[in-house]
Amino acid sequence: MDDPYPSLLLLAETSPVSASYLLINAVIFILLLISSGLVSGSEVAFFSLNSDDLSSLDEKSDKRVSKAIHLVESPKNLLSTVLILNNLINIGIVTLTTFLSWNIFGLGATGIVIILVQTIGVTFAIVFFGEIVPKVYATKAKVEFSLFMAPSIYFFSLLLRPITIFLMSMSNFIEKRIEKKGYSLSVDELNQALEITGEDTSEEEKDILKGIVNFGTLSVKQVMQSRMDITAVEIETDFHELMDKINKSGYSRIPVFRETIDSIEGILYIKDLLPHVEKDEDFEWSNLIRKGFFVPENKKVDSLLKDFQKKRVHMAIVVDEYGGTSGLVTLEDLIEEIIGEINDEFDDAEDYYFKELDPNTYIFEGKISLNDFSKKLDLDPQIFDEVKGESESLGGLLLEINSNLPKNGSKIYFESFEFTILAVDTKRIKKVKVHLKSDEKEMEGHNLD
Repeated sequence: MDDPYPSLLLLAETSPVSASYLLINAVIFILLLISSGLVSGSEVAFFSLNSDDLSSLDEKSDKRVSKAIHLVESPKNLLSTVLILNNLINIGIVTLTTFLSWNIFGLGATGIVIILVQTIGVTFAIVFFGEIVPKVYATKAKVEFSLFMAPSIYFFSLLLRPITIFLMSMSNFIEKRIEKKGYSLSVDELNQALEITGEDTSEEEKDILKGIVNFGTLSVKQVMQSRMDITAVEIETDFHELMDKINKSGYSRIPVFRETIDSIEGILYIKDLLPHVEKDEDFEWSNLIRKGFFVPENKKVDSLLKDFQKKRVHMAIVVDEYGGTSGLVTLEDLIEEIIGEINDEFDDAEDYYFKELDPNTYIFEGKISLNDFSKKLDLDPQIFDEVKGESESLGGLLLEINSNLPKNGSKIYFESFEFTILAVDTKRIKKVKVHLKSDEKEMEGHNLD
């Protein structure tokens, strides 16, 4: 008995192919190929954007900017959307050309004809016009390409969100499973490994590697400048007095406070004052203040560095648990924890906080951080953890050990250290001589005294 409902494939084999049918399929094929190229180019364009490109985007008065920045801030979601779109379009191209080949050559032509059309022809078109050409162009015009594609990619990121969420959750699950099976090394083990590295590694390279290893363990409180060392201006300061203070400080950014340093109004960028240097003392410079970035003391410096990159700022005000100003930390402070001290034209030739008298005797400023003190003497940063309490400076450590404010000339002992107070005022220890004891019997004699 004959089949009253012949299949579509059989009809395709027996029905003649009209010119209009070929034209429509050709137009669809070209549109799909263009779409594939645009989506592929978007992947390169968006993921090639750097901080300067994002800054230039912010300056554009374009509605597409917010969508572009939103996509860049969610890289996993963006990548999932682009990959899903690209695969869907490429599947559409292959499916379209397969049915078109069957209609033109018949179902029996599955040999060399299909191989030539599908494997060679379609693959070449997708790779060359859908991948290589758009990605080369997108690399050269990444900002323009990103803005052009931002509305479309943003729309599909919302449309495909259920699928992308599922794929990302699967990816996160796999990552966690892999991490559990991986190797984990402690910071101490990594430091020990660096100590036994070969002669090909210089001391400077070892110091940088140690800085990278220890970077994630540091808190903002350990690297910040204390509130006593902050150069700031009161918001009611007249313009001439402000300019005088700026010239003496040499800083490019200065915090601005109202009445007390605990009430920071914002940050004054010196470059914003340049167009107004000829103004009189009544100039309302406070209108130039930018919003400040505030962080807690216990924030990790690696997280802060990411925030600096994301927010494109170079300075943060550190606040304590009561909201008061505890200190200030800059991008330079974070970089110095990795590569060492960075001296510019405003820094003294000699280290202001440190002076070596002999290989075992040094003079330090009391306000030097314990982190920097340990680095200067090549000590384990955790050596003072049990006795330092909440203090993060050398002077604070000595107050914790001694329980009260010592007098000039007083000696304080801790393990192999002999601390001699050289200068002290009514509130804090200002200068300390540090002597490293190598003779254990001598130390025992001091302890007996």
